[in-house]
Amino acid sequence: MTNNNFAVLVVEDDKHDVRFLKRAWKINQIANELVIVPHGQACLDFLRNEGDYHDENKFPKPGIILMDIRMPVMNGIECLQQIKADQSLKTIPVVMLTTSKEDEDRLKSYKLGANSFIQKPIEFDEFAQAVQAINLYWELSELP
Repeated sequence: MTNNNFAVLVVEDDKHDVRFLKRAWKINQIANELVIVPHGQACLDFLRNEGDYHDENKFPKPGIILMDIRMPVMNGIECLQQIKADQSLKTIPVVMLTTSKEDEDRLKSYKLGANSFIQKPIEFDEFAQAVQAINLYWELSELP
């Protein structure tokens, strides 16, 4: 993602995980801006430029979404379903980045169109490696 000039939308309610992600982003020297929203409804508002995110110049479409599953207001599975059902949003890659170990969550995510499903490691070093792997994957997929 380092060579692409787009924001990464992170849908995460856990402040500890957000702090881990920001730290891993910095350690891996990823240049893409991180934009954090706390739940699925805020993600949809951001993507549709509604509510607090109405200014599309200030809140442009992200190049990729990293989404947790278990969140208040609207969970990640519900949000993913709405993103992939919306013609104007469905092409945005979505990576489910979650602590869930449920096979049902993994299968449902892929059935709904998630591009990847990654379990969040508990230890920071492993978390930083997971972030590096996400970055490398998207860099390689964007090569001409």
